[in-house]
Amino acid sequence: MKTQSPPATRARIFGVHQRPVIRGKVFRRAAVSALAAALLAGVAAPGVAAANSSTAVPKAAAGPDRPELQEAMQAFVDAGFAGVQLRVHDEQGDWVASAGVRKLGQSAKPPTNGRFWTGSVIKPFTATLVLQLVAEGKIGLDTPVAGYLPELGLDQRITVRMLLQHTSGLFNYTGEYYDDGTFVPGIPATGDEWLANRFHSYRPEELVRLALSKPARFEPGTDQNYANTNYTLALLLIEKVTGHSYAEEMQRRILGPLRLSGTVVPGNRTQLPGPYAHGYYRYQEAGQWKVVDISRQNLSLLAGAGDLISTTQDLQTFISALNGGKLLPADLLAEMRKPYGKLGYGLGLFVQDLGPNCGTVYQHNGSPPHGYGALMYSSPDGSTTLTGSVTWVDEATRGPAKDFQKLLDGLVNEVFCGGQAGSADKAKPAQ
Repeated sequence: MKTQSPPATRARIFGVHQRPVIRGKVFRRAAVSALAAALLAGVAAPGVAAANSSTAVPKAAAGPDRPELQEAMQAFVDAGFAGVQLRVHDEQGDWVASAGVRKLGQSAKPPTNGRFWTGSVIKPFTATLVLQLVAEGKIGLDTPVAGYLPELGLDQRITVRMLLQHTSGLFNYTGEYYDDGTFVPGIPATGDEWLANRFHSYRPEELVRLALSKPARFEPGTDQNYANTNYTLALLLIEKVTGHSYAEEMQRRILGPLRLSGTVVPGNRTQLPGPYAHGYYRYQEAGQWKVVDISRQNLSLLAGAGDLISTTQDLQTFISALNGGKLLPADLLAEMRKPYGKLGYGLGLFVQDLGPNCGTVYQHNGSPPHGYGALMYSSPDGSTTLTGSVTWVDEATRGPAKDFQKLLDGLVNEVFCGGQAGSADKAKPAQ
C-alpha cells in the first residue's frame, strides 16, 4: 500500500524536490552482500528482502571509542541501505567511518571521504552566495526579483527573500504534489521515466520557464512550499548580478576560500570523480527485475537546487564555517537561521529544535533523483557537526527509505543529544 508522507516531513528528511517518500518495501535486516548477488543476477527476492540473513554484513572501519556512533551507523545497513559514510566532529574530535559496501557484489566498504551527489545540500551554498551579494549591496533581500531578471516576466511581488525561504508560490518544475493527493507533472525527476533520460542536459532558463508556464501554487508570500524553482532562479540571479557563471562565483566565494577541493558544481558532468560509492535503481521490465548503476547521472536537472558533488569533509568544513560566522555578516547569518512557516525553513537552512536537552541544529539534507542521500547538520556555533552520505538500491517506491527518518533520528540523537531519548526522535522543525 502506497502512502504519502506530509510535505514538511519530506522536505526535512532529505530536502527533496516535493516527491512522495513511499512507505514501500524495505530490506529489513538484510545481508547486503547476499542481496547484491541476487540483484545483480536479475533475481527478484520475494518482498525484496530474501537475502540470507545468516550472511555477515561487512562492518565499518570506525574511529576508536565511539561504539554508539558505530551502532547508529550500522543500523542503516541493517535496514537495507547499501552503504554509509559518516563524519562527526565534536568535543571528542573527529570520528570518521563507513559501513556496508561500496559496490554491489563486492565486499569493500564505502570510502570514508568519497565523493557523492549531494542533491539539495547545495541550497545553503546557493543561499550563502545570494546573501554575500546582499552584504555587498548588489542585491536587496526584499527587492522584487523581476527587477533583476525582467526577461522572465516574474510576478512583481516575488522578492529575493521569498525565493530563499520557499514562499514565492512558484510551481516546482519537477512536479507538484497537492494536499488532496493530485500530482501535476513537470520534468521527470523520479522513476522509470527519469531513468531513461538521466543523461539529458537542461539549461536553468529552460527549467524556470517550464515552471512559469504552470499556475502558481499560491499568491507570493501567503504560504510556503519547497520548490527547486526558487533556487534555480537564485542561480540566475547570481549570474545576472555578478556577470559570472554560478560555478565561478561558487569557486571564488566559497570553495576556494574554504579549500573545498573535493566539491564541484558539475554542470553537465555525469561522472563522479573517484573514489565513490555506487547508487542503484531497481525496476521491472517484462516481468524481470533489473538493477542499474546510477552513479553516473546528469544533475543539470536541478541547477542551483541539487547539482553538487562533495565529500563529508568538505560539507563539515562548509557548515562549520557558515555557522561559525566566517561566510556572512552576523545580521545576515541571523536572517538565514530565522525559521519561517510550516517547514521551519530559514534562508537556505532548516531550523530543527531537538528539545530541551539538546537545543537547536541547523541542517539541510539532500537527495538527487535516486540512489544517493546526503546529510549536513551543525550546532549553532559550528563546533559540533554531522555530515554523511548513504547509498541504496532505489525504486520508484524509494526502496528502503521507509525507515530513514527513524534511523536518522537515532543518529542525530547520538551526535547532538548524547543518545538521550525523547529528543531528536520527537523533534519537529522549529516554527
